[in-house]
Amino acid sequence: MEQKNTNTDPLATSVKFIKGVGEHRARLLARLGIHSAQDVLEFFPRNYLSRLLNPTLQNLQVGDLVSLTAEISWIDVRSSSKGKKILHLGVNDSQMKLVCVWFSYPASYEKIFQPGRRIWLSGTLSEFNSQLQMNHPSFELIDDDKDVEGDFWKTRSILPIYPLTEGISQAQIRNIVLNTFEKFLPYVHESLPDDILEKYQFKGRRDALQMMHFGQHLDRIDQCRTRFVYEEFFYSQIMWARHRVHHNQNQHGILFENKKLLTRALKARLSFQLTKAQVRVIKEIFDDMCSAQQMSRLVQGDVGSGKTIVTLFAMLLAVENGFQAALMAPTEILAEQHYQNISILLEGLEIPIILLKGGSYKGKAAQKEVIRTQSGQIIIGTHALIQKDVVFARLGFVAVDEQHRFGVEQRASLARHSDHPDLLYLSATPIPRSLAMTVYGDLQVSQIDEMPPQRKAVITLIRNERKLDTVFNDVHKELSLGRQAYFVCPLVEESEKLALLDAQRLHEYLSTKVFKEYKVDLMHGRMTAAIKDEIMRRFKSGEINILVSTTVIEVGVDVANASVMVIEHAERFGLAQLHQLRGRVGRGADQAYCFLIEHQPLSAMARERLATMARTNDGFLVAEKDLELRGPGELFGLEQAGMPQFHFANLIRDQHILAKARTDAFAIIKDDPFLREGKHELVRNIYFANYIKKEELILY
Repeated sequence: MEQKNTNTDPLATSVKFIKGVGEHRARLLARLGIHSAQDVLEFFPRNYLSRLLNPTLQNLQVGDLVSLTAEISWIDVRSSSKGKKILHLGVNDSQMKLVCVWFSYPASYEKIFQPGRRIWLSGTLSEFNSQLQMNHPSFELIDDDKDVEGDFWKTRSILPIYPLTEGISQAQIRNIVLNTFEKFLPYVHESLPDDILEKYQFKGRRDALQMMHFGQHLDRIDQCRTRFVYEEFFYSQIMWARHRVHHNQNQHGILFENKKLLTRALKARLSFQLTKAQVRVIKEIFDDMCSAQQMSRLVQGDVGSGKTIVTLFAMLLAVENGFQAALMAPTEILAEQHYQNISILLEGLEIPIILLKGGSYKGKAAQKEVIRTQSGQIIIGTHALIQKDVVFARLGFVAVDEQHRFGVEQRASLARHSDHPDLLYLSATPIPRSLAMTVYGDLQVSQIDEMPPQRKAVITLIRNERKLDTVFNDVHKELSLGRQAYFVCPLVEESEKLALLDAQRLHEYLSTKVFKEYKVDLMHGRMTAAIKDEIMRRFKSGEINILVSTTVIEVGVDVANASVMVIEHAERFGLAQLHQLRGRVGRGADQAYCFLIEHQPLSAMARERLATMARTNDGFLVAEKDLELRGPGELFGLEQAGMPQFHFANLIRDQHILAKARTDAFAIIKDDPFLREGKHELVRNIYFANYIKKEELILY
């Protein structure tokens, strides 16, 4: 017979043993990330509803996200021109009217929506024919006799609204929460030190948990939410503070000397002036490399901002000191591009440059032998650089391009080399400071926030799907001038579930109907790496005029002759993706264009994303907006970075809390680096129980 608890902590009890759950509901709750009693206690409501009518509509504007309680006035079901039923629901908040619309809905809606019943609604306000409207809002019907189970919930004027999954209702999950608190609340222990609780007037953990689920005052609920946000930030920053101590004490690096031999020679042969931002970042890197500590620095910069040339200066500093310098790229074609560009820049300097590729090929064994026995060289490659049989003679510098595309262990393997090489991570995805503080902690961050003067900003234009002909005409003009174009689709092939234009159908249409006189080719993620590389090589050489693709070209080779990017169903892409795709054009001296093709219906968030793209080419502004709209998610490789996923914190809204938690955490570790003092026993116990494994995965 299965035991109720295989852990000494009662809060680890499986959720299936909680009253009202059982085997079946436990499986449903698992979809919500709920597996134990503690998970239930920390499964916070996403919103709160009031049973009372709360007049709010007259104070709101179109585009606002609103939650309110209203009364149903009428219900109307109509048929569209295509025969589909559309449900209209009239509600009022005692002062103003609102129409809710469902273009698709379960048949049960026609029965449960009854005039006179109260309903809680949450959604974005829109306007149609001068009437306030809300399309497909979240809702809950409020009826003491029918929808609320148990006497406890009937007495509450404020009710929690939880995230749901199919098969679980609000009433059911509320009672599961209530039953969990009744049995397991005594086992909840404090997780923040007394001085922190006193400093910020935080409620104790038990009281705060109860307030989050059962509170009747929204301002007090928000105060308790702040406490849990702080707690998440606090322990993540304890981790980074400990990393700083460990790194500074144990990771002594190479003390390079800026001899200005190769670096000066490179600067003299450049056909362009370095930007002020590039000069500043090179100085920051050189200062690190000429210190006794192992460098760990992230260089952020938009596509085309000049990260490669900055990296090359750092590589030459290592080489002129008799060390090897390695550059690791995520794909072979990118590694080859780096090899070609660097070879041209260093032509005549007699510096050995090796391109180490994956797989078997003639001469690879000889390359490995040179890498093993000779220093003073540059080695460029993919993950092939971290194979066990690749031994470096004297590795002094490592650069990792598009670092978020490598796993934690892949990134760390070169860093653990016995010589403790200096480490430079490169990213074309600008990361807002609030996220960098959390994801990269104590990693030093440099920003190339200036584009070379010869680079023209890409002109970004939003076009409705009905205006495609005008877009085709513009593409024709560019092709007639000898330039090339990208067309990007969200799908490879036609889908039964999604009415989106796919790459295969678009390729067929463009090649047989619109651009018959040009070579149009297709590339997508289902192709092998070798086939994709070959297509990109042909596109770069000019054999292909138009490349129809999915987002596999998001990070790819530089094609200076490509001047047009057309993104179909642009509303389906996130800002970071759109910005990366746009960065594929404008690599040469010609003016480049990016057409964002929007398809209706368009959500308010999608409209804001497209408007942001049209407003700015600044990757840092785009990144801030993306973080604001979508949250961090996996935008910047959090999963691969091994970092905690925040349950309660929002990195845009809660930046001020993050700053406080960081200050407090770093002060504690400065005072007691190993948390050995008695006053830090609580922090030590919680940290070692929940965070120590994460610490081991921190970026080197």
